Amino acid sequence: MKLGIVGLPNVGKSTLFNAITKAGAEAANYPFCTIEPNVGIVAVPDERITKLHEIYNSKKTTYATIEFCDIAGLVKGASKGEGLGNKFLGHIREVEAIVHVVRCFENDNIVHVDGKINPLSDIDTINTELLLSDMEILERRITKTQKNAKFDKSAASELEMLNKIYAWLGEGKNARAMDLDSDEADFVKSLGLLSYKPIIYVANVSDDNVLASENGENPMVQQVRKLASEEGAEVVIICAEIEAEMAELDEEERQMFLEELGVSESGLDKLVKASYALLDLISFLTAGEDECRAWTIKRGTKAPQAAGKIHTDFEKGFIRSETIAFDKFIECGGSLASAKEKGFLRSEGKEYVMKDGDICNFLFNV
Repeated sequence: MKLGIVGLPNVGKSTLFNAITKAGAEAANYPFCTIEPNVGIVAVPDERITKLHEIYNSKKTTYATIEFCDIAGLVKGASKGEGLGNKFLGHIREVEAIVHVVRCFENDNIVHVDGKINPLSDIDTINTELLLSDMEILERRITKTQKNAKFDKSAASELEMLNKIYAWLGEGKNARAMDLDSDEADFVKSLGLLSYKPIIYVANVSDDNVLASENGENPMVQQVRKLASEEGAEVVIICAEIEAEMAELDEEERQMFLEELGVSESGLDKLVKASYALLDLISFLTAGEDECRAWTIKRGTKAPQAAGKIHTDFEKGFIRSETIAFDKFIECGGSLASAKEKGFLRSEGKEYVMKDGDICNFLFNV
């Protein structure tokens, strides 16, 4: 699962990304690591895995992860190749979702690229480049489809849909904000449009304005929230400066820091959870003395395909899954024998649709 972090210069994008990568220096409950300078892998906070580790005293504990890619080089005209435009757009094509960092604080010591703080203008600058790139793709597709429509009547409906999307984008609206049925959504997704990718807006606020922003007292954050609601996007409030400071602390110090701030979790943890939810992902769990682990799957995945995440042989030779909901397992004191007695341990077959928090033992034969 790969997300791209974008933003204009001096909005806090690099500070946030550095917080993601620096946090890897401490092997805490939610480990972070860096695999190359512009990519950071972040664990998805999951208290269920922590609890299972405590029950089994497992040798290894593995959380689900999200990969963040620091995408740089945007200037106006990127869609036409200005600056590092082609590279910028190419990197966005490779990610599953976009994390757009927007500056929502005043600071005379940090110069804004446009000379003034205006979150909506910042968002519009990047969105415009994505829209222009998408429209260029559509123009080529429309030209090709127009030729095919002369010989293939089925191409006429596709041409109609392409023109509908093109007109929508021409009004300055993102593709993800279109009201589509499932077939139309599948078609739009197949086009690979940048403005159709799911997005989280990160409202970067000052260190003395975090709680006020959460309580709706920051007008700039409110502007971002309003725009996000109109296009079905998420908003997470973060102070990148605070996240960078916390990245230097160990887990105990980090918790004390959060208590002093009066918040229950870091902005980074909120971002990770929001990213996980944005892509409609869930976790199933495996547990034992050797390892307790969370496995990432799309919501709606059936048991054999979930088993295939562990090993392809599990899917090929799938027989059944011995399954119990995490909450029921804890209700039984972490005892499978007790769970079996109470009828909570279920035997699920090939058509079973996995649920978030399922603890599974897959039986297979190859």
